Amino acid sequence: MAKKLYIKTYGCQMNVYDSERIAEVLAPLGYEATDQSAGADMVILNTCHIRERAAEKVYSELGRLRKHKNAMAAEGRHMVLAVTGCVAQAEGEEVLSRAPYVDIVFGPQTYHRLPQMIAEASRASGQVLDTEFPEESKFDGLPQARTVNGAAAFLTIQEGCDKFCTYCVVPYTRGAEFSRAATDVLSEARNLVAAGAQEITFLGQNVNSYHGEAPGGSAHGSEWNLARLIREAAQIDGLARIRFTTSYPAEVDDDLIAAHGDVEKLMPYLHLPVQSGSDRVLKAMNRNHGVDEYRRLVDKLRKARPDIALSSDFIVGFPGENDADFRATLKLVEEVSFIQAYSFKYSPRPGTPAAMMDLQIDEAVKSERLAELQALLNTQTQNFNNQMIGKTVPVLLDRTGKMAGQLIGRSPYMQAVVVDAPQNLMNCIVDVTIDAASPNSLMGTLNLDSRKACA
Repeated sequence: MAKKLYIKTYGCQMNVYDSERIAEVLAPLGYEATDQSAGADMVILNTCHIRERAAEKVYSELGRLRKHKNAMAAEGRHMVLAVTGCVAQAEGEEVLSRAPYVDIVFGPQTYHRLPQMIAEASRASGQVLDTEFPEESKFDGLPQARTVNGAAAFLTIQEGCDKFCTYCVVPYTRGAEFSRAATDVLSEARNLVAAGAQEITFLGQNVNSYHGEAPGGSAHGSEWNLARLIREAAQIDGLARIRFTTSYPAEVDDDLIAAHGDVEKLMPYLHLPVQSGSDRVLKAMNRNHGVDEYRRLVDKLRKARPDIALSSDFIVGFPGENDADFRATLKLVEEVSFIQAYSFKYSPRPGTPAAMMDLQIDEAVKSERLAELQALLNTQTQNFNNQMIGKTVPVLLDRTGKMAGQLIGRSPYMQAVVVDAPQNLMNCIVDVTIDAASPNSLMGTLNLDSRKACA
């Protein structure tokens, strides 16, 4: 009988990708995915350490899972309980100490060794901790075949970070920057397309720092940048859309800007985190770009691709941020105009330089500033969505809606679009005329005979 595998994924798209690959690693051991943790033979929490109180949420979930584990034990069955992701990497020993009923804790670079860990955990020795950064790439030990749930897929091409922003734990939990060989990336992309993907999003902690070994091997002494990789991927038959995230502004080069203007399959949407509109705060964050540099970059991108839409990240209440700094952020938002943004109050991450800085900001001040910033950002999102009314856009339908007969997909600008459409158009790119707009989605009418591409 197949064993049931439940994976709960927190955080970023890279965790989503890792969870998919973990399931593929475990499939040869007889594990099949389930959407219920109760009764599962193996439960994995794939954690994120970026958000406030992330670790405590994991411990709370582990407490709930302990009840399921004990119930199964009473029936003579064993649940393998595992924790991975950035919390596991940062707090592996503490996880095993605070939750001794956890069987395995492993980092995001070691899940290719899961079959061995499961075997070790089944022995009398009990718990397994594997949070090292192995010399060999995990990608070398992953299955070549890929599975796709729907028409859109993630593909990690770069991991780790060498930037050391003072607020961020990623360099400590994901390690140094590493880029996969271009041949391996393109091979996986072809496998994803063969499995039904029509849209692929290239992922990386700093995806535009990609410098993968060129085809032919290192003996040729050459590397491909992200722009070259995108241009080559665009040649794959059956691949209709390409996206990438997350970008580091200081490493968006002219080649990548040109690709936005030249490559039709590269969607006109770019997530470009700025974090603050104050040079003084950006310097304290160690962001390696200034406000004017960011503005010039935006101008270059819009010159290359006039219809490009931008999203961003913002942190308010960074240590030492004064009212003038915050007003500078609002000014930048008004000047650039973002169609979407992720904005958060600064919260200290243990071990990061910012956590030890003086002039920590009062929580009430952070909350007030965040509310003002989000009001402005939400207005910009609504305005952009309103501008779509009456336009016809290609939409990749990839999931069912809340109402019977509805399908939902993504516009080129990453907006959710709801449309009445027959089920046989699932995983198809269709033309939709936008009739109405809300802050979080668009509603439209399917154009008859508009099917462009199907899985």
